[in-house]
Amino acid sequence: MHTTSRFLQGIYSFEGQGLCKPVPIDPALTYTVPPGVTGQALYFRGGNSTEEMITIVLVRDGQPMRYFPIGARAGTHVPLRVVEDLISHTQIELHVAAPEGCAGRVVVDLGLLEV
Repeated sequence: MHTTSRFLQGIYSFEGQGLCKPVPIDPALTYTVPPGVTGQALYFRGGNSTEEMITIVLVRDGQPMRYFPIGARAGTHVPLRVVEDLISHTQIELHVAAPEGCAGRVVVDLGLLEV
């Protein structure tokens, strides 16, 4: 079985719009499962430079799929292996939810596998 690894990762600046108002972090943090392929999220790692808790939201086809809270000046690592399949044409993206006016940098690393 041939597999291909994909990663949504980097260090990005953000400004919070409210904890109940997740916003896209950056267009580079969007991935669409290619036709004829099944995708799987393997892990999420994240870091938060601010003095406030933030939440990274994994959004699937416009709807929240998973929430990853990250404490103030902290990091997280969440294994996701075999949680669920992402079928062809599924689009995922990473958003951030943070207190209004909270600004800082976030480090994100979402590992995916195409099967």
